[in-house]
Amino acid sequence: MKRPTILVLGAGYGGLATVVNLQKNIGIDVADITLINQNDYHYESTWLHEASAGTLRPDQVRYDIADVIKADKVKFVKASVEGIDIAGKQVSTNNGVFSYDYLVIGLGFEGETFGIPGLDKYALSIANVKAARQIREHIEYQFATWSMEDVKDDSRLTIVVGGAGFTGIEFLGELGNRVPELCKEFDVPQEKVRVLCVEAAPMVLPGFDPELVEYAVGHLQAKGIEFSIGTPVVEATPEGVKIKKGEDVFEFIKAGTVVWAAGVRGNRLIEQTGIENMRARVKVEKDMRAPGHNDVFIVGDCALMINEEVNRPYPPTAQIAMQQGVTVAKNLISLIKGEETEEFVPDLKGSVCSLGEHDAIGVVFGKKITGAKASFMKKVIDNRSLFMIGGPSLVVKKGKFNVL
Repeated sequence: MKRPTILVLGAGYGGLATVVNLQKNIGIDVADITLINQNDYHYESTWLHEASAGTLRPDQVRYDIADVIKADKVKFVKASVEGIDIAGKQVSTNNGVFSYDYLVIGLGFEGETFGIPGLDKYALSIANVKAARQIREHIEYQFATWSMEDVKDDSRLTIVVGGAGFTGIEFLGELGNRVPELCKEFDVPQEKVRVLCVEAAPMVLPGFDPELVEYAVGHLQAKGIEFSIGTPVVEATPEGVKIKKGEDVFEFIKAGTVVWAAGVRGNRLIEQTGIENMRARVKVEKDMRAPGHNDVFIVGDCALMINEEVNRPYPPTAQIAMQQGVTVAKNLISLIKGEETEEFVPDLKGSVCSLGEHDAIGVVFGKKITGAKASFMKKVIDNRSLFMIGGPSLVVKKGKFNVL
């Protein structure tokens, strides 16, 4: 009897967690497992804000996929997915066409510009490890160029961050640490540097406890970071951004660097599959399968799940994506055995938002924490993520141990 083929697209948190848990619990004679990813490495997307600011090197946020998969159980293919044929049960890539019996889609997120003119051309996005390297080098270039100019253009030293959600605030926290270092390195007076966060919504960190939000904003403002809340970006140009400050009231902010961190969507390939979706995110069934497609599972940023207690979607976090991967692996094994699948129930242990190397805010096991204690918990969470995928050896190799 032919072994079923399990095809996993994407080696993000959800896809990699699926594969790692499959290889732990399934024999090589039970199924053929293939993992397809455009890079031969996984990057910790929750660390990209650090690489973007320059407080972590890009190589520190990534590790080789070969380090965590077992070659005798999982075939890895380095390829970019170009199309998904649900009816024909095939996936086309730039490295061939692959058939499947069961498909797991974990293709991650894309930046959402909401149709704002110029953002896709003139704003940088914390999208992946290569983009993070680009942001870091771009900021350093602006500082270096300013220091060499005979006639100084101070707008080179203005950094506009679009978005005061999780990613935006964590990036601002790292910038708060990085800017003094850049000023010292390039002989730039720190008072010349301007870091401005622009947010269309009327609040910072929506969904976070107001007391913790107040702490975060105060901490960042003490580092010289400015906030313009309730002021949407309406256009980006090569010189900066135009924001709306009121009815028919606009302001142009000249800036050498614009980083957009104000929204994500699922991978656009989802929209070409015929599976019902919203901004390329699929409202999955309780066992993580796509509605009407019993052989297709969706994990991570491409999956949409409603928290029925508050009637809002669960945030697409690494914590949830990895838990989804565990459940999907169990359900795939159950399907192969002819058994019933199980419902995915998120086990939310809390959420911590970093404000730089030694400060953070968060709620862990229902308790609010700030400062060094929250920063320590953030590193514990980061290390636990590594442990769940690669065990102690990966923690030793890539873990965060600087807690002072």
